[in-house]
Amino acid sequence: MQKTLGSAVSIDRRRHTTVGGLGNGVKPVLITREQRKDPAMGSHSTWSYVVFIVLVFSIATDVSGQTAAIFDRVNAHEFHPLNEDGSFTSDRVLAKHGVSDLANDDWKVRLLAIRDLTRSLPQQLDAVVAGLEHNDPHVRQIAAAALGIARQKEAASALQRVLEADPMALVRSQAAMSLGQLESVESLELLRQFFERDKSRDVRHQCELAIDQIEKRLGATEAQLAAFRALDEASFEQVQVGQLAPDFTLSDSEGNPWQLSRAGNGKWTVLIWIFADWCPVCHGEFKELMSMKKEFDEANAVVATIECHDLYRCRLMVGKEKDAAYWFSKTSFQQKYLRSVWWPHLSDLAGRVGAQYGVDPMSFAVHAEYVNRPSTIIIDPEGRVRLTYYGTFWGDRPSLHETLEMIKSEEFGFEHPRRLK
Repeated sequence: MQKTLGSAVSIDRRRHTTVGGLGNGVKPVLITREQRKDPAMGSHSTWSYVVFIVLVFSIATDVSGQTAAIFDRVNAHEFHPLNEDGSFTSDRVLAKHGVSDLANDDWKVRLLAIRDLTRSLPQQLDAVVAGLEHNDPHVRQIAAAALGIARQKEAASALQRVLEADPMALVRSQAAMSLGQLESVESLELLRQFFERDKSRDVRHQCELAIDQIEKRLGATEAQLAAFRALDEASFEQVQVGQLAPDFTLSDSEGNPWQLSRAGNGKWTVLIWIFADWCPVCHGEFKELMSMKKEFDEANAVVATIECHDLYRCRLMVGKEKDAAYWFSKTSFQQKYLRSVWWPHLSDLAGRVGAQYGVDPMSFAVHAEYVNRPSTIIIDPEGRVRLTYYGTFWGDRPSLHETLEMIKSEEFGFEHPRRLK
């Protein structure tokens, strides 16, 4: 407790110097000029010390209280259950991987908790690190995610302990991702060890990527942190069929801006939110799409794939970073992707656009990472949304050929036969 109080106070005093206020909703104790002159009040230095102690206690209490409230909110929420090692979410009613209820708000609780924790850092570092030892794995995962996004390098040793000891693959996986985001050079040897020996292949994969991020100095960016801190729930789930699609700009895998209204001006536009580089279904969709450029051109349609990750992970998906090993493929994707990916692959930082478009970032766990619903949005040449299709697990959205047929026929009544209900 003493360590927490002392750390919180020293950090908040620096914040006071920077922004001209105590922050965290703390109101200073005011002393009148007459009180300072009154002998009954004691010496000025003594009174200042008393006031300082009151402020120290108030700030520290408020700091720990804010973080505790975030963790309590997560702990109290009834999430859809995880399997034994925390690799996959199962629908609580159907007992199948995924989440069938499109109105479910598990994703929103996670996303906003990470937002609020990143806003609290670095002022509340000790309190957030304490969340890594919470008895709720959802709290531990969210705390680890926030520490990585906010690049809290002081948390590296605590994240190493999570990677070594946490019983849930989901949490160990997140710890590995966060160490990569921190560019934690001192964690390289441990990551190499767990790349070889962790019992979860999903954790081993995240260790492999974290090592690459650290060695290349390609950790979390200020842009990603700013995107999380700026998330506004009032903007979530605004897209409706028949209405104009909200315009947005995202960066492609080369960091170039891609704007919806400019790219889709007078053309059909297909937006496809995928999972990540470890997803075999996503690679299957890429294989299908690589052979269809001429068909989409002839249909006057543009395509963009979108990933709710920072730039490093998006570049990885299209072969522009490490040529990673994948359990589901004996051959490399890298050279083929570098030659044949003809469409822009976009980085949706913090899932901001996905949340606006109803894609539910962090909806459920797949291969020990929380991911968005696999979603397809079709927008007509006038900019109106014609289809919003949100998957219930990893394999229940229209294929690229089915998507193209909908554009050609302008009939959008699609439902996947394996959709969870």
